[in-house]
Amino acid sequence: MSSLSTHVLDTVSGRPASGVVFRLLSSGKVLFSGKTDQDGRCPELRSLPLTKGLYLLEFDIGDYFRSQGQQLADPPFLDRVPVAFGLSEEGHAHVPLLAAPYSYSTYRGS
Repeated sequence: MSSLSTHVLDTVSGRPASGVVFRLLSSGKVLFSGKTDQDGRCPELRSLPLTKGLYLLEFDIGDYFRSQGQQLADPPFLDRVPVAFGLSEEGHAHVPLLAAPYSYSTYRGS
C-alpha cells in the first residue's frame, strides 16, 4: 500500500493556500474529498491507503482565488487544476501544487 499527501501554496501571496477544496479520483471515481488547512495541507488524505495505479488530484483553485479577493476573468483562466499521476511502488508520495490565477506547477515531493 501507498500513502499520499499534498500541499497547496499560493504563489501570489507566498503563503500556504488555506481552504482549497480538492478531490482524489481514480478511474473516474472520487476516493477522497477534502479542504486544505491553515498550512495548505490536508492530513486526513494521508490515512487513505492507495494501491498501484493512476490517480487524479483536482483542485478548485478558481474558488480559492475568488475567496482571496482576486479579480478573475469570466470564466477564469484556471478554475479547476487537474494533476494526473501514477503510483508504481509502495511507500509515500507527496504532490505539492504551487498556484496563481494564471499558472501552476507541481512535482513529486518527499
